[in-house]
Amino acid sequence: MGKLTFILGGARSGKSSHAQRLASESGKAITFIATAQALDEDMVVRIQKHRQDRPQEWVTREIQKDVAKTLESDPIKTDVVLFDCVTLLVNNLFMDYVTEDQVDEALALKAMQQEIDSLLAYIQGTQQDWIMISNEVGLGIVPAYQMGRAYRDILGWANQRLAREADHVLFMVSGIPMVVKG
Repeated sequence: MGKLTFILGGARSGKSSHAQRLASESGKAITFIATAQALDEDMVVRIQKHRQDRPQEWVTREIQKDVAKTLESDPIKTDVVLFDCVTLLVNNLFMDYVTEDQVDEALALKAMQQEIDSLLAYIQGTQQDWIMISNEVGLGIVPAYQMGRAYRDILGWANQRLAREADHVLFMVSGIPMVVKG
């Protein structure tokens, strides 16, 4: 079984660049799994920038949800997998349960748990080393609206589950990795 490195941090904390550096320093072939969706102009620009920042020799897979199911039918053939990011994966699932400005928190939580459990089971059955990135959104102000609170909580639960299973957990602060586990 390969190892799982889980990298957390706030916005612009250096998560992605540190993860890319770790992957590159392995000297192994790399697959990059991108979970972002280009739903507005800002995301289009961000996705283009991320594509430009990645080395050309990396294999890129764009998978917005049902990650394990997708990979079971079309497996990764490289030694290292960089997964960017859990934050958007959870958002992609979450939005399936939003109507107007409310979310069915129980259904969104169940979908997230199934996604993370199946992804962890898939990872545990591989020989690849995985580097997963997620935002830590629970350090700030409690959101004033139900959707924001539900999203914060569901992402927090996903992060806890991944951190428990990870071999290494890093918390990025201003571009500096702080070892939390491993």
